[in-house]
Amino acid sequence: MFSGSIPALATPFRDGSFAEDQFRALVDWQIDQGSSALVPCGTTGESSTLSNAEHHRVIEICVEQAAGRVPVIAGCGSNDTTNAMLHLTFSKKCGASAGLVVAPYYNRPNQEGIIAHFEALTANVDLPLVLYNVPARTVTDMMPDTVAALSKLPNVVAIKDASGDLDRVTAHRLNCADDLVLLSGVDELSLAFNAAGGVGCISVTANVAPKLCAEFQAACAAGDYAKARELNDVLYPLHKALFSDASPGPVKYAMSQVLEDFSTDLRLPMTPPSEASRNAVDAALKGAGLV
Repeated sequence: MFSGSIPALATPFRDGSFAEDQFRALVDWQIDQGSSALVPCGTTGESSTLSNAEHHRVIEICVEQAAGRVPVIAGCGSNDTTNAMLHLTFSKKCGASAGLVVAPYYNRPNQEGIIAHFEALTANVDLPLVLYNVPARTVTDMMPDTVAALSKLPNVVAIKDASGDLDRVTAHRLNCADDLVLLSGVDELSLAFNAAGGVGCISVTANVAPKLCAEFQAACAAGDYAKARELNDVLYPLHKALFSDASPGPVKYAMSQVLEDFSTDLRLPMTPPSEASRNAVDAALKGAGLV
């Protein structure tokens, strides 16, 4: 259902408020540059700092601006099952193609709790659902047996795996539903992830280098791993630089260097990246031919 380069979009702020005009321009640019789908309100979109009204407005604007040109996978995760259901219900109503739902964070449910969470969501909202496992942020880890069970639920169509454990690509491919789409959640692991059976990446770097990321994913899909390695070598320093300080600070800084007037504003507790981080981003942008 989904494949290729899928940016987890940054959310621009201006004077503390959502900058709708910049976000609309970002959506258009991403589509023009070859991104195959869009993810508003993911981790990079600072969803944890958005009110529910803002969260829904960002999704609504993304769907409206994309206008059916590419699918929109709306970030709908929460540590609260009821609130995740609210996000999914809104996303379905406004025309999103799917919902991206992170494993419940902070509460630290056991594997049975994770399964019960997703069972409740799929039982109550008829919207395709993309599982999102990122234990470095949630502490909770969706283990392979759990993912296999969840893949059999109605409407579960894909997983964004940001566990960093490449063994899981094969485990998911062998044990999950045959049609489960495997998407990387770690840019620098995407080459190996795709070689093991993945078909794309929900990407941070694609915010900054959407064309290069799309070309990389296209090379992987075509089985041209010589070209994919060349592109990966170009992108790798940028992948690393964008996490040289707390994300999405370096990402927004990089976008301000590539896109005219893109705001670097962050919401507390996020703060601007350090000088060392900015220098790393500058060098990576130059090395990739983006500035």
